[in-house]
Amino acid sequence: IRSFCPQKMLNTVVLRSGKFSNFGPRRFDGRRRFASAPNQTQKVDEKPKDYKPPFDKILIANRGEIACRVISTARKMGIKTVAIHSEVDYRSKHVMMADEAVNLGGTSSATSYLLMENVIKACKMTGAQAVHPGYGFLSENAGFAKRLEEEGIAFIGPSAYSISAMGDKIESKKLAKKAGVNIIPGKLADVDTIEEVVQIAKEIGYPVMIKASAGGGGKGMRVAWNDQEAAEGFKLAKTEAKASFGDDRLLIEKFIDEPRHIEIQILADGQGTTLYLNERECSIQRRNQKVLEEAPSSFIDPKTREAMGKQAVALAENVQYKSAGTVEFLVDSKKNFYFLEMNTRLQVEHPVTEYITGLDLVEHMINVAAGKKLTLKQSDIPIKGWAMEARVYAEDPLRNFLPSIGTLTSYKEPTSERGENSVRVDSGIREGDEISIYYDPLISKLTTYGKTRHEAIDNLKLALDTYQIKGVNHNVCFLRDVLENERYQSGNITTKFIPEEYPKGFKGHVLTDKERQELNVAAATIHFQNLKQAGRTMGQLPYSAAKELSGTYHVTVDGQETKVEVSEDRQGEGYSAKLNGEEKTIKSEWLPGTPIFRGNFNDDQVVLQVENNQSGNYTLQFFGTKYPVTVRSAMEASYQKIMPVKKAIDTSKFLASPMPGKVLNILVKPGDKITLGQPLAIVEAMKMQNMLRAERDATVKEVKVGEGASVVVDQVLIQFE
Repeated sequence: IRSFCPQKMLNTVVLRSGKFSNFGPRRFDGRRRFASAPNQTQKVDEKPKDYKPPFDKILIANRGEIACRVISTARKMGIKTVAIHSEVDYRSKHVMMADEAVNLGGTSSATSYLLMENVIKACKMTGAQAVHPGYGFLSENAGFAKRLEEEGIAFIGPSAYSISAMGDKIESKKLAKKAGVNIIPGKLADVDTIEEVVQIAKEIGYPVMIKASAGGGGKGMRVAWNDQEAAEGFKLAKTEAKASFGDDRLLIEKFIDEPRHIEIQILADGQGTTLYLNERECSIQRRNQKVLEEAPSSFIDPKTREAMGKQAVALAENVQYKSAGTVEFLVDSKKNFYFLEMNTRLQVEHPVTEYITGLDLVEHMINVAAGKKLTLKQSDIPIKGWAMEARVYAEDPLRNFLPSIGTLTSYKEPTSERGENSVRVDSGIREGDEISIYYDPLISKLTTYGKTRHEAIDNLKLALDTYQIKGVNHNVCFLRDVLENERYQSGNITTKFIPEEYPKGFKGHVLTDKERQELNVAAATIHFQNLKQAGRTMGQLPYSAAKELSGTYHVTVDGQETKVEVSEDRQGEGYSAKLNGEEKTIKSEWLPGTPIFRGNFNDDQVVLQVENNQSGNYTLQFFGTKYPVTVRSAMEASYQKIMPVKKAIDTSKFLASPMPGKVLNILVKPGDKITLGQPLAIVEAMKMQNMLRAERDATVKEVKVGEGASVVVDQVLIQFE
């Protein structure tokens, strides 16, 4: 806190240089909303005349999409909301949505959202009666729940005892075993040294999982297949766990080689009712972080679902659990399941459960925190339809998913085109917002619904195709490619799906012959329309002549040139195209300047995004991947072939940072002789530690940065001779 706001400042705020100068709340009366605030006209659900909200006001101890999510339900329930924020987030979406906002100061999580005493002060200043922690930050901090209890403020979540019991992976496995829950073989105690890790790993048998005892979200977690990887994984996991959770204790257990990650959502009122709300399939993961989730799982049968649900309920009841929570399991190919951990909070992927059950989990959490009993029975919990969720991140899949920062110069979310509420976007950003280095690079959670799994996947494909995100790199191309994968579509997935299907990393969508034809014809049609528009606008052609315009174009995609002849149908019902001598038809109402191109190519739907339209040079986003495309006349194409080609810069003599972040360690010095694959530096970005290795044998000439330095993308760290 830079300066604590006295009581007389509660109804005012001083703005200096665009930032809040005091720790204190802003109050909005409905007339002083910021113009950019979203959904401010959302209506509160009609309630009975005698309805009384469970709380008058709650504070959301979080940021981004989950804070917006909680605010939305609170508004529906007639509850006022208080947002908290750092200096970086002072104009964020969740701040704009809330009725009041308190500036905690600071920039990083450690200097803002993780300072529990400041959060408690914010509650007292604003009169908030309860706190919803969201996920991450203080959501699974037993000390925070205890302090709120001491201050007479309700915690919208489980008790401090339950959090403590389940928050420690070692103790939680002991409790799970005691409750009759299946557990994975391993050592149920923390490990302290490399030698101990290697010894235990040999006793259990490789592969093993080394992971943070107090962690989650894939941080502080490494898989080791030999002694060397165990030693290296121990060091990285320990450092990462300390940075992310303030607790560097680690445990080690057997790594199940062909697992599915399937979790059970539970809901308990602490008054005798504990329910399981079916399962979620979360097996599509990268570096132990979930990428795509769905509910239900195509693998789980009713018998297994019931067995997993009953074990999850038994564990919850054993630790006197109340509120929403998730019990995670690893499931092998024979449907044997083993307890992994329990998340004592609202899970990131909860929207898929809400879709198939029709329940608002946040609303139930708030009611339970207010002492209300659940009126539901286990038989009331349905499985209705199918839901898929994709986590859309600001990262570059073509550069090993390195985080991307910058300003969202254009941002438009997809809408429900195939049925009411078939698309849901949980986001905490808007056009013009900045993705910074300080927090998780999540842009949104994109969730779709369908009567069947196939329908839900198709809806997700269309939603990704029409999701407009510009200004930062994003993973839409990777998500879209996974959805095209036959193995994924069949439901034959494990947590090894990504390394098995993309062993050399993701290089972009590989076009089939049919898709290449569609892209070539779409590009020629787009160029044709642009020429028509230019002719009419500049007066070069009368409209009647422009309408008769036809052309032959040389379209180049990925270095492959294709001749396409395009002419407009005389009845105005589309275009005909001749591709390699073969006649094609395409119907489209696309107009120049429109970012989304939609067309029917021989009766198949084609959807792509149009960018960088400059004199026949286009960037077309197709199947999520951006393709540089050139469209030339025959004469232009002949000139293009004799133009000199710019030589690529030789970067083999440098180690450059592939991401923005902080240099934690430089592992070499000038004069050192290095070998291929040798660790050279560790750069931390978005709380994840990334080991940078030598790509060839060399000798270090100069180290350009020191430990602790902040670096940008492509900044040179080390120079070689």
